[in-house]
Amino acid sequence: MPYSLAIFDLDGTLADSFPWFLRTINDVADRFGFRRIADEDVEGLRHASTREILSRLKVPLWKLPAIARHARRLKAEAAAEISLFAGVETMLKTLAANGVQLALVTSDSEANAREKLGEAAALFAHFDCAASLFGKAAKFRRVIRRAGVDPAYVISIGDEVRDIEAARAVGIACAAVCWGYAAPAALRARGPDHMFERMDEIADALRRNRRASEA
Repeated sequence: MPYSLAIFDLDGTLADSFPWFLRTINDVADRFGFRRIADEDVEGLRHASTREILSRLKVPLWKLPAIARHARRLKAEAAAEISLFAGVETMLKTLAANGVQLALVTSDSEANAREKLGEAAALFAHFDCAASLFGKAAKFRRVIRRAGVDPAYVISIGDEVRDIEAARAVGIACAAVCWGYAAPAALRARGPDHMFERMDEIADALRRNRRASEA
């Protein structure tokens, strides 16, 4: 089946923001009154779902919108510290050159996303940003309507369990990358359609799907 639309996550998928997150999270915890993360907690949290993480850290759910706004401000201030993973621009250019529409759905602001992407931002036909923690499914639906693509030809690509859950809720294919926030084992347990261990695998897999459908 060909993929006509690829919906990407940003942080942990295209942008290497996890080191920044680890440097920042405990200041955010102190500000908003939830548990700090010790070094020995990190790997366990990478194997947990988003809801499990919120429960373990005792994050007050009613504070999530304020936490998200604060995190976006901090990311804007730290833009110079967060770079794209190696190979992102080549991968995106290859997909665009092969007729795959690109979309970005992220919890970050569009301004932050465009700054992180740099020149690669011009390759994206659709941006739907500032997604709430569990709001990606609605964003996916909106992007798919705008793109005018049948959901059967859409794939989402992310690095967290909630990315897989959102794709399943919308009825689209999903892929998970191994270099982001969640541990690969936690992602594999959710049965994504594709697992990518290297950046160059993304374009290869999506191009193979297109060639197979056209044969």
